[in-house]
Amino acid sequence: MSPAWKKQRGVALVVSLILLILVTLIGLAAVRGTTSQQRMTANFYDRSIAFQSAEAGLAAGAAALVAGTTNIRNCGPGGSACLANPFSDPNLATGAITNVASSTFAAAVNATGQPQFVIENMGAYADPNSSTGFGQTANAAQYGAQGLSTTAIYYRITARSGDPAQIGDRAVVMLQAMYKQ
Repeated sequence: MSPAWKKQRGVALVVSLILLILVTLIGLAAVRGTTSQQRMTANFYDRSIAFQSAEAGLAAGAAALVAGTTNIRNCGPGGSACLANPFSDPNLATGAITNVASSTFAAAVNATGQPQFVIENMGAYADPNSSTGFGQTANAAQYGAQGLSTTAIYYRITARSGDPAQIGDRAVVMLQAMYKQ
């Protein structure tokens, strides 16, 4: 009889190598998934910070409008035709983009830079909250009379989280809001 170790043909070695390769592939897939999730989380966090900066830009623009700033672009009737994104408008005047003062919003380490805003006068239009309109009078004696209509001046404030030329590949968020006076 021959010894038992002479009958072995190395099957255990082959099986263990195959299992080792499978475990390595599973480990590499897990590392790749984790790296992907970290990138997504970092991008979400960056966009969240940029969104907060853009909101600060909107608030600063509204405060400047209430304070009576003179840096307002005329987009109403008789004014210039304005694009939906004023930051990409080639006809935008040099001083129309206002940087939010660092005393109003201090960009922290996480923020990409100071937010910016543009205020545009969209024109005077009938105010739907105060207009009685035709046929909406208070009593029958005024039937057919034209109701009073007041107008309000509408402004569009566009804010972005920072200047894309300065912040590199970080997230840029742009927000718009309409205000009436």
